[in-house]
Amino acid sequence: MDDDLLALLALGETAGTTSDLAHIEECERCTDELASLTDIVGLARSGGADAALVAPAPQVWDRVAAELGLAAGAAGSSTTSTPLPAPAPSASAPADVIAPVVPLDSRRPRAGRWIAAAAAVGLVVGGGATWWIANRPDAVTVIATAVLEPLPGWDASGSAAVETLSDGSRVLVVDLEQSESSEDGFREVWLLKPDVSGLVSLGTLAGSSGRFDLPAGLDLDQFSVVDVSEELFDGDPAHSGDSIVRGPLEA
Repeated sequence: MDDDLLALLALGETAGTTSDLAHIEECERCTDELASLTDIVGLARSGGADAALVAPAPQVWDRVAAELGLAAGAAGSSTTSTPLPAPAPSASAPADVIAPVVPLDSRRPRAGRWIAAAAAVGLVVGGGATWWIANRPDAVTVIATAVLEPLPGWDASGSAAVETLSDGSRVLVVDLEQSESSEDGFREVWLLKPDVSGLVSLGTLAGSSGRFDLPAGLDLDQFSVVDVSEELFDGDPAHSGDSIVRGPLEA
């Protein structure tokens, strides 16, 4: 789901199509994200238009600047609105690569960070609210996404996204629109090289959605294709060769 749409809905705007709203109701990840953003907006508005502005401690602004990737002092040291620098455009992916992933310093801000930027320019009242947003334990940044298309013999579809958490760790989030596996098998999530010359198993997908921690040293430039396979209870840890869906990660 588009982050800007979730941000607009959190702000109380009328946005999105009927199918978009239906997806949010059915998708646990989108529902949680919308609830989190709505909490932030509620906190921002709780002070009221007549509330006195409270200057936060200097370290609060340092944390906001660090979260937004601003130079030291860019966020300012008072509650006066300060224009934020425009984000640098991300590099275009080469056309001949199946699943390019941009470096981790070229990330597209998620809606949560957009609202954190609003806090930095004075849209959130009070230093306490600014500190809470800048230190959200669940703040994430999406660095790549994939559309998962069905392989021959399957009619499933889905999506995947690579998120970085506030502590720098990475998670692959997989959402699959397909019925449960048969009683004789289970579904397993993999990252493949584009030429299928190497693969890494991330674990079993139970249900339609799953979150999988990525090893710190795993190079997403090499293992850039998401694959979900149907596996049998045969004791063989290797890929069965029966892929349900597959798709390249794109920044």
